[in-house]
Amino acid sequence: MSSSYKNNYKKFLRQTYLAFAGVVIAVPFIIDASGGARPHASPTFNKTLADTVPARKDTVPPKVPKVTSKPGADTNVVSKDQDTSKEVTVDTVFIPKVSKDTLDAPVTYKAKDSIILMVPDKQFYLYGSANTKYKTIDLSAEKMNFDQNTGVLQATNAKDTAGKIIGRPVMNDGGQSFESDTLKYNFTSQKAKIYNTRSQYGEGYVHSELTKKASDNTIFGFKNGYTTCNLDTPHFSFRARKIKVIPDKLIISGPANLEIMGIPTPLYIPFAIFPITQGQRSGILPPQYVMNQQKGMGLENGGYYIGLGEHMDLTLRGDVYSYGSWSLTASPTYRKRYKYNGGLNLSFANTRFGDPAVPSEFTKSRDFRITWNHSMDSKARPGVNFGASVNFGSSSYNRFNVFDYSTRVNNNIGSSVTFSKTWQGKPYNLTLGLNHSQNLATRDVSISFPDGTFTVNTIYPFQPKEMVGTPKWYEKIGISYNGILRNQASFKDSLFGKQAMFNAMQSGMQHSIPVSFSIPVLKTLTFSPSVNYNEYWYTKKVFKKWNNNKRITDTSFGGVDTTYIPGFFTARDVTMSAALSTAVYGMYAFSKHSNIKAIRHVMRPTVSANYSPDFSSAYYYGYRYGKGDRDSMRISYFDGSIVGVPKAGTFGGLNFGLDNNLEMKVFSRKDTSGNHEKKVKLLDGFGITGSYNFVADSFKLSPFALYARTNLFDKVNISANATLNPYADDGRGHPVDKYVWQQGKFSLGRITTASVSLSTSFQSKDKKGQDKQKKIDSLENITNADAAMAAQQRQLQMMRNNPGEYVDFDIPWRVDLSYSLSYTNQLIPDSGGVVKRVTQYVSFNGDFSLTPKWKVGLNSGFDFTNMQIAYTNMYISRDLHCWQMSINLIPFGTFRQFSITINPKAGILRDLRINRSRQFYDF
Repeated sequence: MSSSYKNNYKKFLRQTYLAFAGVVIAVPFIIDASGGARPHASPTFNKTLADTVPARKDTVPPKVPKVTSKPGADTNVVSKDQDTSKEVTVDTVFIPKVSKDTLDAPVTYKAKDSIILMVPDKQFYLYGSANTKYKTIDLSAEKMNFDQNTGVLQATNAKDTAGKIIGRPVMNDGGQSFESDTLKYNFTSQKAKIYNTRSQYGEGYVHSELTKKASDNTIFGFKNGYTTCNLDTPHFSFRARKIKVIPDKLIISGPANLEIMGIPTPLYIPFAIFPITQGQRSGILPPQYVMNQQKGMGLENGGYYIGLGEHMDLTLRGDVYSYGSWSLTASPTYRKRYKYNGGLNLSFANTRFGDPAVPSEFTKSRDFRITWNHSMDSKARPGVNFGASVNFGSSSYNRFNVFDYSTRVNNNIGSSVTFSKTWQGKPYNLTLGLNHSQNLATRDVSISFPDGTFTVNTIYPFQPKEMVGTPKWYEKIGISYNGILRNQASFKDSLFGKQAMFNAMQSGMQHSIPVSFSIPVLKTLTFSPSVNYNEYWYTKKVFKKWNNNKRITDTSFGGVDTTYIPGFFTARDVTMSAALSTAVYGMYAFSKHSNIKAIRHVMRPTVSANYSPDFSSAYYYGYRYGKGDRDSMRISYFDGSIVGVPKAGTFGGLNFGLDNNLEMKVFSRKDTSGNHEKKVKLLDGFGITGSYNFVADSFKLSPFALYARTNLFDKVNISANATLNPYADDGRGHPVDKYVWQQGKFSLGRITTASVSLSTSFQSKDKKGQDKQKKIDSLENITNADAAMAAQQRQLQMMRNNPGEYVDFDIPWRVDLSYSLSYTNQLIPDSGGVVKRVTQYVSFNGDFSLTPKWKVGLNSGFDFTNMQIAYTNMYISRDLHCWQMSINLIPFGTFRQFSITINPKAGILRDLRINRSRQFYDF
């Protein structure tokens, strides 16, 4: 209905009502037009609009006269009581007849501008933000009209005064959404015809020139485009003439052509199937085409996903290459809500490099890798916890099957499986574990199993059950227990499972029983005496002997012969101590006009007297490690034991330490309090520790240990450690019983070890930080959010391989810096003298946005020890709205690489990626 006709019809009604004095008649019509769906009082009106306003029973039935009948009368309305001859009266209700074409559910409608009913033509019109609801259908549009004769509702858009289209029809039906120019819906058949529509299914959008919706919600489209771009004019789409949508299952099309920016490409596919199911579904995982210089052309990551129910699933993936290499990976995951979840990854690979006809250029390797992750909900069994993080495999797996540089240069992998139990209401704690470490470069493997720790928390045997008044000193005496069991084997990976592995097994156990208590002294001091008893159990003795005739190289002789003596051996030591500790505060206040208000210095000195008798005479022997007269020392028969060894000699002396903290108060306008002050930490802690042995015949003063740590401006983390030997040496590294400061040097001693590390991070403000945090919080609230653990591991691996594909364009720039320096100057007995080592390394990574859509990043470092650039990865990323392009370059090192990747952002099209990689190997 045009606007002019709309206005003429209003004028015609007004003139008609005035001519026939129709005010009384017009009022009921106006009320019905703006009210809800309900039957009219006039039977004629109800018959006319039976389809749009279905009849229903009144909540209060109309009153009708009572009908009575005598016994024996010919009627079914009245019956006679069997016990009496009294008449029974029955009320009769007359229900209005319902039209045959009445709908089976009510229709509610509204409009912002006006609603017009044309009774003779059985039509009504809605103008201005019209909305109609019927069952699960919710339809909104600028204009609507309904024809009762055909049962068809038509919705269209309109143009505003500027000529802009507004109020496009949008229909939501059971989770499906359709946005179009014109929509026609038949209430009787529940079919719809939609013109120039865009509908959304999960991450995908379907654009169709003409769409037909069947009564079972199946969609048939003509001249369609499927895309994951949310723009009205998408950047790319798969164009297909015909398409069918099965709700909550599939989108199926015939031959389709990929268009980019509306331009057809040579890429055609014979058919397309896009899943739109929700929840767990089994299906094929399409492979990715790659080109590898060593393995040839190949298909990677193809396989099958098997959904095994709510608690388990299985992913099978494989790789195959034209030169004969292949690999298989099985990744089952399991979960039980509020109980546990985990995932296993089993990989087997057969690698063939080069031509078998040329043995010098041919390489063949069979490798495996096993990873397992398991975590337990802390609420499942209070007091019990079990967790696992296993990473174990052959040493050459990374060399032939991993092309990520950072992973390949990481030669250390490890595993940990732990079980712990805490007895509720009791002071007992038990921990059992398995640990594994492996060096892929040297092929050294270390396995610790079983490892166990049993502890008894401090108990107070002299403390009464009910404390009354001030406790006595002996009531504060506490006793505890700590037992450690260790079993460890170190061997080459080629000896795994063989007798040599079991011969290398070391076992030991340590028992520790400390007794201690603390009481205040003179209000400012704390006195803490204690006694600690340690017992060591061993299953093997180690005896080393220097052999001058042992050939080391073709021209060098001299080495160590090692003998292992199995058996059961024990050792023990006792330490008695009494400690005093306190805290001293110092404050320096500045003038009132200074920005620095005050500086506070806190010192925490500790002094303890210790005595340990010498039980080591049976546990130590003289060991010569070189040809020189002074190349000897005393070592223990249990040297290198995994549970430790008792200290040699008697100790009777003092242990001392001093810890310091330094902070200041500065003026701050951001402080809302009246003081306008802010605390700034200058040093979180710095101090020195050492000891002095009064009963030793020489070298009574121990080396000093110095440390410092701080966090400047909440940005720069700094930590430093050093060890000072107060005794001078003879030039070959052997200490002499003479202090360094006695030689005229102003120093506490010689630096034997030192390390310094600094790290900082700067970044601009995240434009969408609050929205991202809300999304993270919502994911954390999902109980089994880590159900797809294997998929997350693959995603993490892809992030390492291609950091340019996972950049955050909402952060304009970011810089991370770290620096480390370490120094050692120690006497290494088996090396024949003093060894000095200096390592210095700086690493930096960051990115910045050239434009809001272009980002450049760099991960690199510099090794000052070898004076060479460390692993460097440069990348450029371009945000293409629904696509992303990344260029990755590793310009230095053995595994140089260049790659360019263009891929959609949507997860449903993650396998649709264009990748060109080239690797440069220097063998």
